[in-house]
This record gives sequence, structure tokens and C-alpha cells, in this order.
Amino acid sequence: MKYTFLMQSPLGTLRVITTDAALSGIDFVNQIDEIPGSAAEQVAILSIPVDEKETPLLAADQKSICMMKVSSIIEQFEKELASYFSGTLQVFTVPFAVETGTEFQKKVWQALLSIPYGETRTYGDLARSLGLTLGASRAVGNACGANPIPIIIPCHRVVAAGGSLGGYSGGLWRKARLLALEGAASIA
Repeated sequence: MKYTFLMQSPLGTLRVITTDAALSGIDFVNQIDEIPGSAAEQVAILSIPVDEKETPLLAADQKSICMMKVSSIIEQFEKELASYFSGTLQVFTVPFAVETGTEFQKKVWQALLSIPYGETRTYGDLARSLGLTLGASRAVGNACGANPIPIIIPCHRVVAAGGSLGGYSGGLWRKARLLALEGAASIA
């Protein structure tokens, strides 16, 4: 079973999807057009379990053993996300599972996990690290754009060869804020 929660973060409202055992998706509710205040704001997280139509579930619906497991995953993610945005967490440990994607995309997403906090790689660097030619940079970029668990799988750490941000499914302003939070080298 899948559960959806809405959380407030310095980057706007997040839709967080979990299974009974792991976090399986994160996206920005208003992907590109919602620009909240400063990313330095204290993270205010409100977890609201919702169904597939984003209707809030009643408290009675939360009393199953599965919901207790899911609740611990969400609680861990809330704590880690708050620590990340306060600059005290560099690696997420919340259990997560990628349930979608092609084998190629999954290889790219796995490679993203090796990019350290505060560092960036180009799409070409990532392609080469996977044993691909430089011409595969666009395919790597497309895989980054399809990342189902941004922030935890750090696709924001991949930039264009010319020094520009490249792309980001949640909007370039979010990518810039994430890189600034991590103290990544200045991007043109």
C-alpha cells in the first residue's frame, strides 16, 4: 500500500509518498511556480496523511500497524529534512526504495548517490562515471529529470558543462537554493 503526506519545507510544499517499508517518492506540489520565502527559514513540517485524491485521512484510519511503520518513516524523514535544511545533515539515512524507472535511469540514480554533499558533477562527468560516452549527457540529464526522490537522491548536484545549472524538475530556483545550502561551488 502507498501513503501520501504533504509537508511544508523552505522550498515549498512537498508531496511525500511511502510504502509500508520505505519512502518511495518526493515531488514539489507546485513544481516550478511556487516560490516561498528564504530557504534559510526554519523548516515547518506538517505531516498530513492523504489518500490518492489528496483527501486527508481521519485519525481512525491511522491506527493500523502499517500506519505505525509508515509514521516512523515519515517522522525520520521530517527530522532529517529539518536537519538538512539547518545545515547539520549531509547524508539521508531514511529508508527509501525506487519503484519506477528503467534500468538505465536506476543506474544514473544510483550514481547520483555517490556525489558528496557540497560538490557538483556535470552531466558528462556522470555519463563517464557510468562508462558512457560524452554524447550520453542528454540521456543522463533526462534520467536526472525523472528522479522520483529528489533531495535524497541528489540530482540537484548535477550541472551543465558550461557552468550553468542545467535543469531541475522542481525549478532552477530550487536547485540553486539546494546548492547554496550545501555550499557548492558558485554556479554561473
